[in-house]
Amino acid sequence: MGWWPFARNKDKIPDLIMKDTRTLLNDLQDICERNFDKPAEARRQIQQSLTEWQDLHKQGLISEDALDGMILRGSELLRCSDEEFSNILDNLEFWKPGWRPEKTNTLE
Repeated sequence: MGWWPFARNKDKIPDLIMKDTRTLLNDLQDICERNFDKPAEARRQIQQSLTEWQDLHKQGLISEDALDGMILRGSELLRCSDEEFSNILDNLEFWKPGWRPEKTNTLE
């Protein structure tokens, strides 16, 4: 019977939910705050997160811009000293979308 109005939809919609920058930032900030007194453990988890972010990007679940921003932040946290790590945690600008590292003029 072709008159039935509740036919099944044959076209499946892919269930892709992209993670936004704020979600990724909150996850990174949680890692850092949980391990504020253990920077080495935080760095280990950040390194693991970097790999996860790259995998999510390959699957199309995070954008190129979000990945770039998270890699910049992760790299900054991995390179800093323990004292700088605490300062970065307190820097509110670091945790805002669109943050970029300060450029130093090395051509002088």
